[in-house]
Amino acid sequence: MFLITSFLSYLQFEKRASEHTVVSYRNDLEQFFNYLQQAFPNLEWKEVDAAIIRTWLITLMEEKLSSRSINRKISTLKSFYKHHIKMGIFETNPMLQVNAPKMSQRLPQFVEERDMDKLFTTDLFADDFEGWRDRTILELFYATGMRLSELRMLTFADVDLYNNQVKVLGKRNKERMIPFGHNFQNIFSKYVAIYEEKLGAPAQNNLVFVNVKRKQLAPKNIYAIVRKYLDMITTIEKRSPHVIRHTFATHLLNHGADLNTIKELLGHSSLAATQVYTHNSIEKLKSIYQQAHPRA
Repeated sequence: MFLITSFLSYLQFEKRASEHTVVSYRNDLEQFFNYLQQAFPNLEWKEVDAAIIRTWLITLMEEKLSSRSINRKISTLKSFYKHHIKMGIFETNPMLQVNAPKMSQRLPQFVEERDMDKLFTTDLFADDFEGWRDRTILELFYATGMRLSELRMLTFADVDLYNNQVKVLGKRNKERMIPFGHNFQNIFSKYVAIYEEKLGAPAQNNLVFVNVKRKQLAPKNIYAIVRKYLDMITTIEKRSPHVIRHTFATHLLNHGADLNTIKELLGHSSLAATQVYTHNSIEKLKSIYQQAHPRA
């Protein structure tokens, strides 16, 4: 377990990985360690080879784990071994002989524009602190496409109402500025007023989204907030903060934004991660074609 602990410390303090990433890596490594303990009780880490790892992966497949989840575990083990080889703990890397299963391409789900309009134009939010906080969270997700981890860490100093932009700290500690419109500017100003009335004037370093006790919202709290309101306006299978991120990107593309611009707004490191949204755009074009062409 020491090797797992030291690797997680490296992720957290040197790589500055997000809390979510560290938890995912910990779960994957502990699951693999538990498998080794049960299947090969006296085996040492240095004795683990590719055949043993493949046996574990086959076990996961037999348990009907998805290809996506298995690929994530493979990625975790690759990072784990790469780090410890660099540190001189291991001499060989068994992951070089382990291939990831192919994944079927899944199109990102998104909320239709008419449903997002319904979310913000009908009377769904209570006229109190929590209601305005929830609305501001939903509005900010849709206005900027930011990640849940980015939204949780926002302080009042990060939101620039004069220039209509917000500063976020993304993956790999990369800062980016995301613009927003006058609509969100008005919503945020109202939220600040409600915040002051309920909790007192916020300092610049105060977190924007908290509960009534000024405690930071946990990821599960934000998930629950988003799902609560998306349940009211859509029947799509996934109703999460990341779906609103997909919605932000898809709606921008449908209205003529170019991929490079969307890439920068989303904080993607490469254009390949952004190109998946072109599939949704093509589906939109097909739908319009079917409705508009006289011989479709």
